[in-house]
Amino acid sequence: MSIDLAVVPVAGRGTRLLPLTKSQPKEMLAVGRSPVVQYVAEELHRCDIHRLIFVTGPGKAAIENHFDTDNELIAHLRETGKEEILQDLAFERENLEFFYTRQRQQLGLGHAVLCAKPLVGDQNFVVALGDSILGVGAQSQVVRTMVEQFDQQGVEAVIAFEEVSREDVVHYGIANPKGKVDAVFELADLVEKPAVEEAPSQLAVAARYVFSSKIFDCLERTQPGKNNEIQLTDAIRMLIQEGGRVLGVRLPKTERRYDIGSYERYFEAFAEFALADPDYGPAFRAAMKKLL
Repeated sequence: MSIDLAVVPVAGRGTRLLPLTKSQPKEMLAVGRSPVVQYVAEELHRCDIHRLIFVTGPGKAAIENHFDTDNELIAHLRETGKEEILQDLAFERENLEFFYTRQRQQLGLGHAVLCAKPLVGDQNFVVALGDSILGVGAQSQVVRTMVEQFDQQGVEAVIAFEEVSREDVVHYGIANPKGKVDAVFELADLVEKPAVEEAPSQLAVAARYVFSSKIFDCLERTQPGKNNEIQLTDAIRMLIQEGGRVLGVRLPKTERRYDIGSYERYFEAFAEFALADPDYGPAFRAAMKKLL
C-alpha cells in the first residue's frame, strides 16, 4: 500500500475508568489476553502499516515498555523451561517500527495529532485511536480498505463510520453524507456530538482515519473550543469547506468498534473477547452461564 505510517494517540488520562487508570494507561488495560493498544498495533500490522508514532502523555511509559523487546524475560523463560510461553510475545518480533512523541498539555485529539507533525512531515498517514479496537481479535481490514479508497479516489481524507442508535449520536462525531450512503460514500459535513433531533445520520466516527498532510494546516488554523481543546472534527470540517473531498467507509456488519472509554464498554469488550478465546472461551462461557 502507499501508506505505511500511522499516528496512534494515547495521551488521554482515562478519567472515566478511575481508579483503574490511576497508575496505568487505559490503553494498557487487558481485553482478553492482550492490552488494548497491542490489538491496535496488530490490526495496523495486518493492514501493512509498519511505522507507528505514539503520541503519549504523563504516565504512559508502560506503553513504550510493552513494545520493547525484553531480552531478560526471554532468557528467563528459556532457562526455566517455559519456551512455549514465548509464542505469547510474538508481537515483539513483528516487522514494526515504533516512535514516540509527547502531548505536553491535554488540548484535545486534534492537538494530539498535530503533535505528530514534526515526525510525519508531508507524508500521508493513518490515525488509529489507541483506546479502540475494531473487530474481535483485531482482525479488521477496514484500514486497508480506507487506504485503497484514499489512493483510488484522490481524496484528502477517509474516515471509518459505524452505525449507532439514534440515542447514542450525542456521544460521537456524526456523518452528514453527500448523496446516497453505500459502503463508501462522500461527506458533505461532519457534526460533533449533535442533539438527537439534529443528527444528520446515525453514522458515528469509528476511531480510524486516513489523511493527507493537509490536515495539519487545518489543525493549525482550528480555534480551540470547549476546555480549550482543538477538535479533529473541526479541522476535518474546515478541510471539506475549503474544497477537500472526504470519504466515509462503513464498518462491515461483521465488525464493530470496541471503545474502551467507560466501564460499561470495557466490561462488555472483555467479556466478548474472553468468550471468543479458542482455549479458555468454552470454560468461561460455562462459568458465565452458572453466574447468570
